[in-house]
Order: sequence, then structure tokens, then C-alpha cells
Amino acid sequence: MDLGLAGRVAVVTGASRGIGLAVVRGLLDEGAQVVAGARSSSPELDNLLGSGRLRKVEVDLASPAGPGRLVDFAGERIDILVNNVGSAPPRPGGFVSVTDDQWEQTLGLNLLAAVRTTRSTVPVMLKAGKGSIVNTCSVNSSLSDPTVIDYSAAKAALASFSKALSKELAPRGIRVNTVSPGPVATDLWLGDEGVAATLSRASGAKARDIVDQAAHQSPTGRFTQPSEVADLVLLLASDRTANVTGADFRVDGGLIPTW
Repeated sequence: MDLGLAGRVAVVTGASRGIGLAVVRGLLDEGAQVVAGARSSSPELDNLLGSGRLRKVEVDLASPAGPGRLVDFAGERIDILVNNVGSAPPRPGGFVSVTDDQWEQTLGLNLLAAVRTTRSTVPVMLKAGKGSIVNTCSVNSSLSDPTVIDYSAAKAALASFSKALSKELAPRGIRVNTVSPGPVATDLWLGDEGVAATLSRASGAKARDIVDQAAHQSPTGRFTQPSEVADLVLLLASDRTANVTGADFRVDGGLIPTW
């Protein structure tokens, strides 16, 4: 399927690894021009620079000024914004162990980074009279998990923000949707500082067993691949879904069994 993304300009946050990197790859494969924002680059992202259609910006998106700097770098045309940056630090010590600083860090990266990047991008899209914004949310926006209590709260806020914004911007040609993955095979879950390793150190259980248990909570019995999330993001970014806005799409292998 030709998504018609050739020549479009996209800004992607959290672009150096995981879902963000997969989205960048997919956009480049479709012929789009991509501005990739991340606190630091990665060899995988650097390898994509040879396309000639990728520009990377090393920027702290959790800082108040970072998102505006990224958008300014993109210039006067932005057709697509993918707010993907985020983190889900496990809290094995329970709610009372989560400090104000940790709450602020989690809300800053998972909610305010998207708010600020969007706020800087919307005027550019309004001038063009069109645009597509896709926010990476999470099943934890509704499947609240005490192990990631601050992350769950931040993603619930991101989902509500996205829905409200979609109502304001739809009459002006800008669509806002969310994609909500369950466990994905990225460093967020599988890295040395990821969910499985952190819970392993806290509990003594093997990280592999924690991963297997999480995978088998879904009927498909496996984690989602980053490229599978990216494919849905690209579809929502395209005009193939021109009348889809204010919607949330789960990519969770059936983890949430209700409608």
C-alpha cells in the first residue's frame, strides 16, 4: 500500500531507538523527510543518515526549551508529528518510595514533552491547514499498574490531552490520534536498566522469567515488535486515515480483553 508520504516532513521524538527508530525507518522507506529528535543519537540512527532525507537533533526533550528547539530546527513545514519520547521506570518499592522529583521527571518526559512539542508544532500546521499528530501512549493509560504508577498516570494524562486537542484542531484540518502498545521488545522492557532487569534485581527472579510471564499475559504470547507499532503510526500519519481523529489504537496482542 502506498501511503502517500513521499515528500512529507515529519518530526519524531525519542527517535534514536525502539519505537521511535522504527518510525523513522518506516518514514524514510516511504520517502518522507524526517527530523529526528533524541537526547543522544545511536549507531542505528546514524546509519540512516545516508538516505539524505534525515536530519537529527540531539536535544533534551524533558527540558522546557528542548521541544521548541527541535521544532525550530524543522523549519516552516511540518506535516507529521510523532510524539514518541518516554520512559517507564519501575517502582519496586511501591507508591511511597516514589519521590516528587521522580514524579516530575516522569510527567515531564511522558506528558509535558508531548505538550510542548505539540504547542510549538501546531502553529506551523495551522498555516498549512493540515497535519497529523500521533502520540505514543500505552495500555497503562487505562490498565493502571502500581509497578509503574507515575508512568501510568502520565500516559492517562497524555491520552486525555490527545482526545481534547483532537476536538479543537479537527475543524482546522489537523488530526490527533494515539497508539497504545502493550509490552514491546525495546530497551524500555529488555535493556540493562529496563523493566525486567530492574524487577529482577528487586525480586531475585530471573529477568528472562519476568519477560516470559509478561509475554504470556497476552493471548498471542509474545511482545510486540517496534516495527509493528511503527506501521500503525505511519498509517495514522497518512491521508489513508484522513477522517480518523481522536482515536486510540491498542497494539497489545490482546492483553486488554475488553472493548
